[in-house]
Amino acid sequence: MSLNTNIIPPKLKDKLEKQQYRIAGNHSAVKICTWLKHALKGEGFCYKQQFYGIASHRCLQCTPATIWCNLKCVFCWRSASWYNKELMRGKVDKPEYIIDQMIEHQRRLIAGFKNHPKVEPRLYEEAYNPKHAAISLSGEPTFYPLLPELIQEFHNRDMTTFLVTNGTNPEMLKKLDPLPTQLYVTLIAPTEESFKKTARPSFSNLWNKVMETIELLPSLNTRKVIRLTLVDENYNLVEPEAFAELFLRSEAHFLEVKGFMSVGDARKRLPYEIMPRYPKILEFSKKIIENTELKIIDSKEDSAVTLIAKEDYNWRKNLGE
Repeated sequence: MSLNTNIIPPKLKDKLEKQQYRIAGNHSAVKICTWLKHALKGEGFCYKQQFYGIASHRCLQCTPATIWCNLKCVFCWRSASWYNKELMRGKVDKPEYIIDQMIEHQRRLIAGFKNHPKVEPRLYEEAYNPKHAAISLSGEPTFYPLLPELIQEFHNRDMTTFLVTNGTNPEMLKKLDPLPTQLYVTLIAPTEESFKKTARPSFSNLWNKVMETIELLPSLNTRKVIRLTLVDENYNLVEPEAFAELFLRSEAHFLEVKGFMSVGDARKRLPYEIMPRYPKILEFSKKIIENTELKIIDSKEDSAVTLIAKEDYNWRKNLGE
């Protein structure tokens, strides 16, 4: 019988649950997004709904690798002290079980909205049956060895998938079949120097791994997004032309340029005052597209985010169909 080392320790599990995470099985988790609550009450929605058509109230924000990550990004709202930097090896939970657990936990988390005066019964019923999985909550999901099977199982349930990766595990991206509905690669910095300062990698070769992922992306036949989470000029809000060059080399469809949010453990590492507001993000976005064929095709001011692409594709928002 193999020893299961892929378990969240009990004390950490208790801490996570106090932060409104719900642990699915031994190593996975789900948490209700603030935008899901807003959307249920008719008080706004996530920028991903505006950009891509994803219904915020039907989104399952989840991860199969809650405490496994090889980076300690300064802007991350999770605690770097949680993370196990090694790949998940040995026994892991099966995808079907994980997803059943995630959906059950999500249903319990939204139960209080059932008779809420601001929530339409139709919206609650839709939220009860999530339509979209955002595999992005915590940790690095590509560390979960059954990720291809997890994505397949979501698709078997007629759910769309967003996979968010830090780009340091191209070996797993090569194994994905099917690919996620939309693949996000968080490009933490434009150069190796700024990457080391901002991402604080656990291993010396991780910038090279990110570059491998950039070179791999053109061969992956799915919707692709490069995502920037920007801090300030002392970290990664630098060299816009280098960001543009890497984006163009990746042949991704979209480039999201977003300011970090001063929430969670990010508040312990970075002063609130340096959080870039929308005007600064817009200004930096304009520098990225300067002297290129790129253009800003959308933006959401309250999320301090812009969307850049070569063109505004007519299929961009069809994920809600």
